[in-house]
Amino acid sequence: MTPLVTYLRIPGPTPLPDAVREAGARQMVNHRGPEFKALLGRVTIGLKAGFRTAHDVLVLTSSGTGALEAAVVNTCSPGDPVLAVSIGAFGDRFAKIAARYGADVTRLDVQWGQAATPEAVTDAMRAMRAAGRPAHAVLLTHNETSTAVTNPIADLAAAARAAEPDALLLVDGISGLGAIPFETDEWDLDVVTTGSQKSWMVPPGLAMVSVSPRAWAAAERATMPRFYFDLALHRDALAKGETPWTPAVGVAFALDVALELIEQEGYPAIFVRHAACGAAARAGLRALGFDLFADPLHASDTITAARLPDDLPWAEFNGALRAQGLILAGGQGALTGKIFRIGHLGAVTVDEILVALEMIEGVLVDRGRPVDRGAALVAALRASDAVRAGRVAVPA
Repeated sequence: MTPLVTYLRIPGPTPLPDAVREAGARQMVNHRGPEFKALLGRVTIGLKAGFRTAHDVLVLTSSGTGALEAAVVNTCSPGDPVLAVSIGAFGDRFAKIAARYGADVTRLDVQWGQAATPEAVTDAMRAMRAAGRPAHAVLLTHNETSTAVTNPIADLAAAARAAEPDALLLVDGISGLGAIPFETDEWDLDVVTTGSQKSWMVPPGLAMVSVSPRAWAAAERATMPRFYFDLALHRDALAKGETPWTPAVGVAFALDVALELIEQEGYPAIFVRHAACGAAARAGLRALGFDLFADPLHASDTITAARLPDDLPWAEFNGALRAQGLILAGGQGALTGKIFRIGHLGAVTVDEILVALEMIEGVLVDRGRPVDRGAALVAALRASDAVRAGRVAVPA
């Protein structure tokens, strides 16, 4: 039997606020007309505030992966040396895109569950230069949903810039931007990507990309093939209040409303809310007896991953949770069947994390596992209260 209520707690798509969902159902308008021109202008201004950039922000109709492809093909040529820093499945994907288009990719693979270190980035870039292949670009992941780890992008970017001042810094910000503090211009990042279905509280269908002047200069020289994802065409169309190709108009309606909600709440409050939800999820799962997967120093505030005990098969556990209406994410790649993940980004509150924890607790009790009833909720509330009271620092 299908549950009457579904509690979607995956790292995207995320649940939609009612106003956002209703906006997406509006009647269509002419995407070459004045209504859409005004909407695109508002959305672009709102996104610049979220990216923390004064540079160009472009809206693509695609998934986040399309934005990653755009970041590579607009700034690189076949044979360009590229350092791909991977801390999980999505870092691997970024590297594969660059390799598929002919970049000379050097991999810096970090143990899953850990963040990359500035020292490792520096060493890898120095080694590339010593080999006569100075890095043209560095691929970085801000928030890796497959492992629930947030990279220290500011530190990694500074290390990369010091090692190779002219290298382009291309950042997958898909699952963290808008929920976790981020500074595109202050950190001197060249291309940053994100997707509508994550912290922006919007259905899938739009990808957003910021482009620095350094990246635009590289785009004039880059020779990787591109057409649909040619960012220069998007820039030129934006100057006329349009997109070069037919956009996902309904998703743009939804994004317009979501950005209004974000502006009303304010990014400082949004960051605290996500930090409180992350703290609650981690504390609650620990109280239920789970071991967390991510390095505690770099645990994500948009998703939490926990190891599955050998005697708790994912298929069985997931089936029982789904029967109650709770939708979680399993592990990816080598972590399939070994971890599960709770998403807490976008339109999410601590109360909703408490509901998820209570449902997990119920399933564990039903299976005769040793659980201290109520301890997870107490631990989660204490942890979230500590964040809200300022006893746990949230990055500025």
